[in-house]
Amino acid sequence: MLNWLSFHSTFKIKNPTLHLALLQPQFAPNLYDLSAMLKADLIVWEDVEKWSRKGRSHRAQIRGHNGLQWINLPIKTEDKQKPLKDVRIDQTQDWFEPLWNAIYHNYKSATYFDLFENELRTDFETGADFTKLIDFDVYFFKRMMRYLETDLHPKMASDIPEYDTFPDKFIENICADTLYLEHESKNYQRQTDQAINPLEKHPEYRQAESGFVPGCSVLDLLLNYGKESFKILDKIS
Repeated sequence: MLNWLSFHSTFKIKNPTLHLALLQPQFAPNLYDLSAMLKADLIVWEDVEKWSRKGRSHRAQIRGHNGLQWINLPIKTEDKQKPLKDVRIDQTQDWFEPLWNAIYHNYKSATYFDLFENELRTDFETGADFTKLIDFDVYFFKRMMRYLETDLHPKMASDIPEYDTFPDKFIENICADTLYLEHESKNYQRQTDQAINPLEKHPEYRQAESGFVPGCSVLDLLLNYGKESFKILDKIS
């Protein structure tokens, strides 16, 4: 296995233009963030940055009857000032039932809900086996990419010697040419004018509710579009 320095040197030789997506870990990204990851040559999850209640490492948005609705995992109170890699899920709280009830209530009539219901329920139930939030994020993200038949491999900032908490410095350190930051992240992620918006126009697709509401996590796309999701992914990649 290549170490980071070997990987980076090899990559720059073969790919002189480096597109970087810099985001916090998240288990079910929205299409803005998924677009950034699909367009990037290198995806870095900022696991060394401090957890924020305004971030999406512990939560995701679904389409509710009255618009967007959050589903979330509870975080131990004493961990809320820690780096993301050290944050633990508060397993003393009954978080699974409210989370799954929200998904079931809002998506039971979605085209592909019956196809994915059992697997998704099991995936969330598996969350009870995780102590650290980031381990759940990695697990569930991989499961979502598997369902969407998409191959993405984020790297952790903690594994990259050149990582810097300031995006300008980090892209300088790794000679990146293009930077994508997490969507609407100014309240919890350091910003830079060098960042580019990866998705100018959010694609519309059929949802269980009438009309279309952008900004939902990939759970919404999966349950409404299922095996046809590639048609939307092609538009954002």
